[in-house]
Amino acid sequence: MKIICIGRNYSEHISELNNERPEEPVVFMKPDSSILLKTFPFVIPEFTQDVHHEVELVVKINKVGKYISPKFAHKYYDQIGLGIDFTARDLQAKLKAKGLPWEIAKSFDGATVVGEFKDKSSFADLNDITFSMTKNGEVVQLGNTKNMLWNIDELIAYVSQYFTLKIGDLIYTGTPAGVSKVATGDVLEGFIGDEKMFGVNVLFFYCIITFLI
Repeated sequence: MKIICIGRNYSEHISELNNERPEEPVVFMKPDSSILLKTFPFVIPEFTQDVHHEVELVVKINKVGKYISPKFAHKYYDQIGLGIDFTARDLQAKLKAKGLPWEIAKSFDGATVVGEFKDKSSFADLNDITFSMTKNGEVVQLGNTKNMLWNIDELIAYVSQYFTLKIGDLIYTGTPAGVSKVATGDVLEGFIGDEKMFGVNVLFFYCIITFLI
């Protein structure tokens, strides 16, 4: 299973991080070892002091495809869910400043939350899906697919030019504005519309070590 992620797909998020608006989708990969096991807390790693949450709609691929046309892309998925792409922002910034790849800032163990999925047919309009995330009960990120620079079908078509898509592959479609640092004790909950799709508790690495001792 591949975890394919799209960066800079919402203009307001691009602005909040002072990034350039891309001419094509920004694509990066995460290993399946980065998936946070369900019911497990997210543990802030010892190598970072600045982990940010990035809530994203997630598309699950349901058939093998390569060089998929945008007009046929809708046939390659039937479920849409919600997840988090956790990012060690301090580590990412350090690597970006040196012009180096920054996979380790996004691909560490537990950095990928995979929430629940809904059948695609349950949405009236895939280009008008509202999703959000709360931190300790307050909305911190709110997005809608109508604000994507590239919609789901366009992303599938683009990615399939470079990678053969296989059953079970996940595509994280980008995060809206509102990313921020997480801290020990935070409770993160994600929603599509009013339906809860995930809940995650945040702990620090030191807390786990202390507990084990």
